Amino acid sequence: MSLPFVLSTMRREFRSSRRRLGVFMGSIALGVAALVSINSFRENVAASIRGQSRVLLGADLELRSRSPLVGRVRGILDSAVRNGVPISEVTSFASMALAVRTGLTRLVDVRAVQGNFPFYGTIETAPEGRWSELQFDRHALVDSTLLVQLEARIGDTLLIGESRFAIIGALTRVPGELGILAAIGPRVYIPGAYLDETGLLQFGSRARYTALLRLDDDQLDRFLNTHRQFLRDQAIGIDTAAEREEDLTRSLGMLARYLGLVGLVALLLGGLGVASAVHVFVKGKLNTVAVFRALGATQRTMFAVYLGQAAMLGLIGAFVGAAVGAAVQAFLPSLFAEFLPLEVSGALDWSAVAAGLGIGVWLAVMFALYPLLDVRNVPPLRALRSEYEATPRNARPLQAVIMIALVGSVLWLSVWQAPAWIIGLGFAGGVVVTTGVLWIVAFVTTRMTRRLMPAKTPFALRQGFSNLFRPHNQTMAVTLAVGFGVFLLATLYVVQWNLLDRLRVTSYPERPNLVLFDIQRDQREDVESLLRHRGAPILDVTPIVSSRLAAVNGRPVQEILQDSSERRSRWPLTREYRNTYRDTLVASEAVIAGIWWDERSALSDTEPTLPRISLEEDIAAELGVGLGDRITWNIQGRQFETVVASIRRVDWARFETNFFAVFEPGVLDDAPQSFVTLTRVEDARLRAEIQRDLVLRHANVSAIDLTLVQQTLDKILDSVALAIRFMALFSIGSGLVVLVGAITTSRFQRLRESALLKTLGARSRLIRQILFAEYMTLGILSAFTGVLLAAVAGWALTRFFFELPFRLPTVPLLAVWLFAAIATTAIGLVSSREVARKAPLVVLREMSD
Repeated sequence: MSLPFVLSTMRREFRSSRRRLGVFMGSIALGVAALVSINSFRENVAASIRGQSRVLLGADLELRSRSPLVGRVRGILDSAVRNGVPISEVTSFASMALAVRTGLTRLVDVRAVQGNFPFYGTIETAPEGRWSELQFDRHALVDSTLLVQLEARIGDTLLIGESRFAIIGALTRVPGELGILAAIGPRVYIPGAYLDETGLLQFGSRARYTALLRLDDDQLDRFLNTHRQFLRDQAIGIDTAAEREEDLTRSLGMLARYLGLVGLVALLLGGLGVASAVHVFVKGKLNTVAVFRALGATQRTMFAVYLGQAAMLGLIGAFVGAAVGAAVQAFLPSLFAEFLPLEVSGALDWSAVAAGLGIGVWLAVMFALYPLLDVRNVPPLRALRSEYEATPRNARPLQAVIMIALVGSVLWLSVWQAPAWIIGLGFAGGVVVTTGVLWIVAFVTTRMTRRLMPAKTPFALRQGFSNLFRPHNQTMAVTLAVGFGVFLLATLYVVQWNLLDRLRVTSYPERPNLVLFDIQRDQREDVESLLRHRGAPILDVTPIVSSRLAAVNGRPVQEILQDSSERRSRWPLTREYRNTYRDTLVASEAVIAGIWWDERSALSDTEPTLPRISLEEDIAAELGVGLGDRITWNIQGRQFETVVASIRRVDWARFETNFFAVFEPGVLDDAPQSFVTLTRVEDARLRAEIQRDLVLRHANVSAIDLTLVQQTLDKILDSVALAIRFMALFSIGSGLVVLVGAITTSRFQRLRESALLKTLGARSRLIRQILFAEYMTLGILSAFTGVLLAAVAGWALTRFFFELPFRLPTVPLLAVWLFAAIATTAIGLVSSREVARKAPLVVLREMSD
């Protein structure tokens, strides 16, 4: 084998086939661009987390609790202060805020700050530097979105509870927090010194108490070694900068790797384009190879020529893709900025570039190998006659080896890109199944059209259908390209549609759209009177009783927590519960074990003195309890022992008053409690006026406008969908490249057919009708298969990954099917316009050259 001959032949072949081989490069370029951009983005996120872990937390250690930090916990903090440890405390809770000048209200996330929080990083404001002025007086710093919602401006007065604060600035960036969350609960920072003046922290009020400590490594280790177990026993959450880094790395790494799978799909789809382009290219070069063989070239030499060409084109395509990926990577941090709690650099990660180049070239070669085997088996006699022998039997072992290597490559890449190896295996299996189903559809299509075509079918349709099984047909390539692309996009749409469907606030009559909570017992009558005066119906009033677990089946919670042999989760044992009592089930729950209060229960006979409760199925599983087990509750220092009478399944995605534990009536009637009231007010202005009146008459009562919540969720989910669709564009682009490439690479075959038809008297209109019939058939069949596979995949993801009920968006999927079929037809006609335009004599002259 002569290396100079191989190189010179590669160069000549490239010059003569640049147009067709450009599809080859384009297929690889898009896949590599997706991998480089996503993997580089992922590495930058990881680097940002490593460099900003303390900034994300704002301290070296965070202690958080749902109860005030008093008693021995307060003693630990005071001791740390005496030892020179800087400490800041933040008390957070939800409350209504009223802009005095405009009279508008909004539920906000109030954060009362004491100390020099944050110890690391800077809270940025507009105007600049206002954070340092917060503690000097009754000042407030608010999210900029709140200013818009309240139609307020800097200098206005904000009423929070019974105290007034002057707005001195807007928050522009708070390290470690998602900016998009400000749309749900706008933040309001106030000085901790004035917290008591608000009068908001009463019984039943939910608040989060956080202490942040600045410690060097040795101090941190000593502090945790001494106090960690006690703090955990007191239900105090502990978070260090290192733990925050680990959590964020895991969660954001999974997001990046999921997006990486999108890039992998684009690359694999590009690989199919490579295989299709090389297959048709080789078919057109068999006579040329036969001439070289007749002149003395060996099988190895000719195989090396075209394999080297595939590798070179793959390298060029990979370089182009890396350049595109670098440009996209610079854009990704801004695209995902609202979903990231840290600043991410737009710098290019060279390891991701190197990986993209290597994978691009490798897959280009692997997908080109199988069709290139035809080059090895071209006999010299082909130069004299077109008939030649079929693939020799000794070539089949090599085909099997190449196919195994190709499948192994797909499997390895899937596992490498996936967040867990089992997900990678599942993805690879899904690729294989989807490809197999699409291949079967293409195979059946070619066989059925050959055998079952009616004899009286109009000529244009008959000829178009015949193109599906003619030599050099593109049925397989187009079916795989269109079907796979439709499958990916439709699957994303089905999942997104189901998620939105669960979160959507429906507008049927009597559906609550205003929720009032933290209503105290002595305020209930006045709040209900206010609603009735405004014409707002009272749809439901639910009592809320705060409590904690004291014992499970007679074993104290502290004993269970200290037992190292116990495998139960800690959070169900240490959390604060907000329970209720009622005699009926609500629409979002159903009893799956045991019986409800209004039915006769055997438990009542065996345990007549124990009050009955109903537990939600997941919390029951976490606690390891079932029917007949006993749970003791601590309610404001008084203990109540109860028996589990039923297990409920709760649909948490619905906007209902759902609870982990529901008591039977008569048990908690006299317990300290607050109330949640549901109403429906159609007029948006009236809803705002009711909220304003509530703030002025009962500052502790908060209101949630579910319509506003839904609008906020829609905005957030639209942003998420935009990011997902942007990444899916890589797959769409790869699919379009494969489709255009499959049509372009068979250009000469089509030109010959059109020339023969025109010579026999066919007009350009008839040629276009034939093409229309072929591409419409391909589009309808492949898109329909992709939509069906997407429906199955969407069902599986919705039911088993997101654990939500599934509904099939039939009409949108039909629209996707029709759009894909029409797009396939349009692209096919546009790409084949030269077939119908050229005169027969021009075509015959070109083919004789």
